[in-house]
Amino acid sequence: MIEIAKQIEARFLELGVKVETSEINTMLDQLINKFKVPPEEARRNVTNHFLKKYNIPKTEFFTQRETPQVKASDIKEDGKWVTLRCKVVQLWETNHESLSQTGLLGDESGTVAFKKWTKANLPRVEEGKSYIFKNVATSEWQGRFSVSLNKTTEIIPIPEDIKVGNTLVEFQGAIVDIQSGSGLIKRCPECKRALIKGACGEHGKVDGIYDLRVKAVMDNGEKVQDILMNREITEAFTGITLDKAKEMATEALDQAVVLDVIKSKLVGRYYVVTGTKLDRFILVNSIKQDVKPIEEDIKRVLAATAAPVALEA
Repeated sequence: MIEIAKQIEARFLELGVKVETSEINTMLDQLINKFKVPPEEARRNVTNHFLKKYNIPKTEFFTQRETPQVKASDIKEDGKWVTLRCKVVQLWETNHESLSQTGLLGDESGTVAFKKWTKANLPRVEEGKSYIFKNVATSEWQGRFSVSLNKTTEIIPIPEDIKVGNTLVEFQGAIVDIQSGSGLIKRCPECKRALIKGACGEHGKVDGIYDLRVKAVMDNGEKVQDILMNREITEAFTGITLDKAKEMATEALDQAVVLDVIKSKLVGRYYVVTGTKLDRFILVNSIKQDVKPIEEDIKRVLAATAAPVALEA
């Protein structure tokens, strides 16, 4: 609701009309929270109200407009309309009916999260493909910036493979949780999104293809960090290949057995991971056990259990 309000305010401001944020929020709150109107329908109702109030033609409000092309790293302001030339780095699962796709876009400067609204009826984008995204709206939530693809957005496929700027980061800590969606999973053969209860959010019920991954949470005592390990890293580090995982699931008649084994191998142990920071995740490209905390624990135990030496008079 906050994001919708900011986008409405920003667009009217571009047309020279200052609409009070409090007035927009009040109307959206009534429609969405009180009358349970879907967010995109509420957006249209509020927009139409102010179009009539200020006598602005719909064609003028919704007309495609040229917006400045910027880099992903340049997005540092809320409520701006920009154009991006990016690769779809990653698509994420979404269970929200108002969103058709969410994920991460990237260019030479870095990455930015995106949301594509269902009501916008925009074409589907594919992971690993590059596009020009004309007229997207920037938004900010808790210090993180993202862009929204709406009904005024134009998506233009381009043939080149845009190189995404990667900044390697390192994190040390203990793995404290393995999240759902880890272990043996199935992906949509079309868009490669992970299936939820045998269905793809974009293509419905499909015959999925097996994959192996780990989504984990690490804690170093000061902060927590989500990490993502792909099939190659998961196989190498856990010793469980995709074929072995499928065999385990078949024998147990349950895919969850793979997740249980991975948890028993990883949770509660200290690691050092390096990889690319993608929004809230580190996409792991190397992981190794961190023996330093273990050595320090051993020293503390030995010091605590050491018998005092009696002094002779």
